[in-house]
Amino acid sequence: MQRYVRRPVLAATLGAWSALAMAQPATTTDLKNVVVTATRTPQSAADTLAATTVITRADIERTQAQSLAELLGDTPSLSIANNGGPGKATAIHLRGTDANQVLVLVDGVRWGSATSGQAAIQDFPVSQIQRIEIVRGPRSSLYGADAVGGVIQIFTRNGEGAKGRGPTPYFSVTGGSYDTWKGQAGVSGATKRLHYNFSVSGDYTSGFNACTGRPFSSPKGGAGCYANQPDHDGYHREDGSANVGYTFDNGWSINGHYLRSDGNTQYDGSTTDSSHSVQEIYGLSVDAPLTEFWRSKLSLSRSRDLSKNYLHGDYVSRFDTRRDSVSWQNDFVLAKRQSATLGVDHRQDAVTSSADYKQNKRDNTGVFGEYQGRFGAHEIDLAARGDDNQAYGEHATGSVTYGYHLNQTYTLTASYGNAFNAPTFNDLYYPDTPGYPPASNPDLKPEKSRTGEIGIKATPGWGHWAIHAYQTDIDDEITLDANYTPQNVNSARIRGIEGEATAYLGRWRIGANADWLKAENREHGANFGNDLARRPDYSASLQIDRDLFSRFSAGASAKLVGSSYNDLANTDKLGGYALFGLRGEMRVTSAWKIQAKLSNLFDRHYQTVDFYNQPGRAVYVTVRYSPGQI
Repeated sequence: MQRYVRRPVLAATLGAWSALAMAQPATTTDLKNVVVTATRTPQSAADTLAATTVITRADIERTQAQSLAELLGDTPSLSIANNGGPGKATAIHLRGTDANQVLVLVDGVRWGSATSGQAAIQDFPVSQIQRIEIVRGPRSSLYGADAVGGVIQIFTRNGEGAKGRGPTPYFSVTGGSYDTWKGQAGVSGATKRLHYNFSVSGDYTSGFNACTGRPFSSPKGGAGCYANQPDHDGYHREDGSANVGYTFDNGWSINGHYLRSDGNTQYDGSTTDSSHSVQEIYGLSVDAPLTEFWRSKLSLSRSRDLSKNYLHGDYVSRFDTRRDSVSWQNDFVLAKRQSATLGVDHRQDAVTSSADYKQNKRDNTGVFGEYQGRFGAHEIDLAARGDDNQAYGEHATGSVTYGYHLNQTYTLTASYGNAFNAPTFNDLYYPDTPGYPPASNPDLKPEKSRTGEIGIKATPGWGHWAIHAYQTDIDDEITLDANYTPQNVNSARIRGIEGEATAYLGRWRIGANADWLKAENREHGANFGNDLARRPDYSASLQIDRDLFSRFSAGASAKLVGSSYNDLANTDKLGGYALFGLRGEMRVTSAWKIQAKLSNLFDRHYQTVDFYNQPGRAVYVTVRYSPGQI
């Protein structure tokens, strides 16, 4: 594959930002109504000091994203490694960290498998999403383990956008390449006290050949999926969600939510070649304004990850993990522009499996606190947390963030924080096979990280932009030795620069971002100085949309990704690639839309994991009925 040169990419992107900065503002974008949770408390995107990206429901419909991975793919410093198309195992690398070093929340509920440590983002329905908040940088001081690279929080549709309406239906139907069919139907409504949303959806595709691997008996040796099965690897999924909230006369509110995703996927492999997966997330919370300066929130939640695996239709294995949580958070207004947060949470992870784990339950209790204050042009955020986990003992984390507001437009930021990542059940307890080296290590220590960051962001009249530079050092990183046994032997250093900008110029909306990354192994040995696997050294993307007349709009996208290595030894190289796309929309009425999307315009062949294929040129057409942003 062709390798693209870094310097022209960054120069072109910076040039585009410069042109946007000099353009005369045609409209004013207001970020004050976009609420984010980088501090576990409501803030506007314009006020938060953290490096944050927000994806709204309007963005989801405008870009016509077909999967959560595609939707997240244009986030600065975020890369995706996918094992062969829709429904296949998908890993997120945020700021060069491992997939299990990124915390994923759904409506505040910790989501992910306790055995693998990863969230199955390939199974999450885009149609059920209201917005997504991506916070880059360590957040263990607020959320505990796993938040080394950052936090991704997904909010499901809740009906609040339908305020003042009775029950309002909405639906969409999509058809396209690879025999793809998607459908969704729902109803939303909101009154002064009540809001609700109920929705069901389905997704079907016949797919394509997921893997071009070699079997164990190959003269060249086994590779990839260790099988040669040239066929179409399909995927189908059914989803449902419910979200209901009620506010009482005294200001107290109660909210309940539930989401279930039930998927079946086919793939290539020598030990399993299909699976049935279930993702369930549900929670109940009570939010109480106790006084004018004290607000308290109590939350109960559970997330579940179930997979049943098969080979040629015969049952092979079963993994069922559950995370039960209770959280009590108290927010205090200390003075004007000064606030504090104190809270405690408790979580129990449990595993039921066809494999006999040595331990199948563990508890974690965390106590956290935060102070936020602004004094004139100066702003500070201090956070600290202590965790007590029965598997790895006590662990303390903290962070400090400072912001200096040069004026109403420009803000300088600097931060330092540490984080940790707990070993998974697979790392600690996965059953050993007689005659083979140990598959787990009960003596593992948590991975520990330290991150320093500086940045500048601005909200001029034409839009907003931000640039951040950071360094993360990770100690006791868990990796597999020559016998595939997990060990605390690795040390890593990650350095990066990221930038993003969005401009609203009359009928034009232009979004651009770029990042450069150096994620390297720092353990003294044969791999010292090598790049960490599957972390592209740079990426850049550009999104351009324009309203045409009163009923039509059109858009174009470009994404450029640099090369990476598939292995720690840096002997197996993944080439860089460029993808281009087009999209269009016709608004038949204020509620009815017909949309079309052309992805991978030039039918580029590329891989994000060696031997695993990605989709070629594809066309999708959607008919959507959506009265307002509900």
